[in-house]
This record gives sequence, structure tokens and C-alpha cells, in this order.
Amino acid sequence: MIEELVGLLVVFVLAIFVGFEVITKVPPTLHTPLMSGSNAISGITIIGALIMAGRSDTRIGSILGVIAVAFAMINVVGGFMVTDRMLHMFKRKPEEQR
Repeated sequence: MIEELVGLLVVFVLAIFVGFEVITKVPPTLHTPLMSGSNAISGITIIGALIMAGRSDTRIGSILGVIAVAFAMINVVGGFMVTDRMLHMFKRKPEEQR
């Protein structure tokens, strides 16, 4: 039980560390276009987290799965908001009628 908990926490902390390092290495000019592409990856993450939350034999595994689902959903929603804001920047404004 304790060994599984330690293993799950190690994977969780390493995932946070790797994610932080990857995001901080992306230049700001590339961040917005990459955000829309990361939505697909986050969708895969949501599916994996749902499987983990549902199939886990321990309570802590289920809790970590639910936390993973929540964080992935925040990422997906934020990605769509950034992409929507970016697309609005390129829309043509309606011409004023005289």
C-alpha cells in the first residue's frame, strides 16, 4: 500500500516538474499556436486520468486520478480560451454603415 502510494506520488511530482520545464522552454511567440495543439494532448490526458480514477484499487489512486482530470480540464478550457482570443485578433471588423 505505502509502496504504491510512493510510486504514484513520484510519478505525479515528476509529471509536474517535466511539464513545468517544457512550458518554460517555449518562447512566448510560439506559446499561443502551440496551445491549440496541446488541447488534443490534454484530451488524451483526460481519458487516461479517467481510466486511472475509475480503475484504481486504492483511494489515493482515485483521488490522484480526479486531480489529474481537473488539471487536464483546466488546461483544455484555457487552451480553447487562448485560441478563441487569438482568432478574434484576426477577424475583420464589420465596416461602419453610412
